[in-house]
Amino acid sequence: MHESLRQVVHLIFGLGIAGFVLLFDRDLVLSVLVLALFAGFILSDALSQGYIIPVISSIIAGLERRDAAPGKGALFFALGALFCVAFFAKEVAFVGLVALSLLDSVTTLAGVRFGKTRIYNHKSLEGTLAGFAATAIVLGLLVPPGVALATAAAAAVAELASPVDDNLVVPVAACIALTILL
Repeated sequence: MHESLRQVVHLIFGLGIAGFVLLFDRDLVLSVLVLALFAGFILSDALSQGYIIPVISSIIAGLERRDAAPGKGALFFALGALFCVAFFAKEVAFVGLVALSLLDSVTTLAGVRFGKTRIYNHKSLEGTLAGFAATAIVLGLLVPPGVALATAAAAAVAELASPVDDNLVVPVAACIALTILL
């Protein structure tokens, strides 16, 4: 597994899902996310039982972290997206998913490359600050600057401190911050 490639894929697919949320009808988005989760759980279960699924097995083998359930990150991303689309305004869910995509990818890439100061949960100060900065800058193009900073901070704290997969909590934390601030 190549972590840099994994994070680039995370960023591209994450931004693609965010765009899908923004561009299409909420009911269609909910239906597609539920279908994707259902299919994803079936594929994950089949792979964990040792079945070889053409193309899918190769992708999972190349992108999944060692000792993780097959497709776990993608499933949690889809579940986090589903929650945000179901419970927040479409535009808020879009920005929350952009925050997740950027923050998670940049934090990991910068942390792996430059991280020296471990602060919590084996995460680095350098990675956290880089993820926060990149997220704040991009969100500043979408929402007012103060809202962008506060949302990026809420997302970064959620990513740093969460005891569960960050794909579940980061978009929710970002959406809550956005709902309060907008």
